[in-house]
Order: sequence, then structure tokens, then C-alpha cells
Amino acid sequence: MLRDRKLLAVTRLEGTVAVPAAFLDGHRVVKGLCGTLTLLFDCGFDELEALRWLFTADDSLPGTPIGAIVEHRGTEVNRRAQALAF
Repeated sequence: MLRDRKLLAVTRLEGTVAVPAAFLDGHRVVKGLCGTLTLLFDCGFDELEALRWLFTADDSLPGTPIGAIVEHRGTEVNRRAQALAF
């Protein structure tokens, strides 16, 4: 999933690779995250920019985009991501 950019991970200072806990619901990827990542990459984001965007507070949501996705408000998140492309 990392290779296919359906999931993102961060490299910690000691060199280990870790997937943010917010991306997982138990042992599964949070519903809607893969589609949002595809949308962000299609808008020209690289992996680091996508991670930052997902975890940056957005007053119009409210909260962070990843928080909204976890709360099943992914449509709102995707609208904001699409607006970034224009």
C-alpha cells in the first residue's frame, strides 16, 4: 500500500518507518483515506505535503482533515482538496 501510495508513512529519526495511528481503524486503513490521498497526489502534492495537509487544522471543517475522515466526513475533506487544484 505504501508503494502504491494508498497509505503514507513517516520515517522517524532513528530510521524506522511508521504509519500514523490516525490512518488506521484497528488493522484496516480508515475508510476514505486512500481516495483522499489519490486526490491530493492528483493535485500535485508530494507525500510530505499530503501528510502536512492531512494533519493541519482547518477552521472550515473544524479540526484536521484526517480527523474529519475518521469521523466519516470525507466528502467535505475531498471538496477542500479539490479546491486546492484550482
